[in-house]
Amino acid sequence: MLKSLMVAKAKDELEHELANKEAEKDRYLADKSPPLQTSGMSFAELQELCQELHTKIDVVDEERYNTEAKVLLNTREIKDLNIKVLDLRGKFKRPTLRRVRVSADAILCSLLGSKHKVSMDMRANLKSVKKEDTEKEKTAEVSDWRKNVEAMSGMEGRKKMFDAAQ
Repeated sequence: MLKSLMVAKAKDELEHELANKEAEKDRYLADKSPPLQTSGMSFAELQELCQELHTKIDVVDEERYNTEAKVLLNTREIKDLNIKVLDLRGKFKRPTLRRVRVSADAILCSLLGSKHKVSMDMRANLKSVKKEDTEKEKTAEVSDWRKNVEAMSGMEGRKKMFDAAQ
């Protein structure tokens, strides 16, 4: 529904715009070329009027030719500049970006400038893990695993696992 309303509104605006252009064209022609009064003129006066109109047409044609030449010149210049831009873009090879290791202190210093006074050590905030604790847990798990395998071997062990699952 919204789409159809938008299409209808656009259609109305387009019709209104075309009507405005037509009215502007009529106004311009009325200003630039007043209606001719040829009734009651002699043959010599008509010839003089035709000569005046021909001179005006020649002036308008010269202006049109000059503007067309300027437009062509500008379009050629634009094309040449676009070609130059594309050539320059192709000449310079972009370097491959490398990974740079920067500490958090350096990042904060570059962002905040001299305001940065607190040092931020990320590694100090990490939890420390003791090796002794992990080794004890591993040995305990290994011994439990062996006992479990021996206890669960055979049909009795499978029966225990089945009963435990239910």
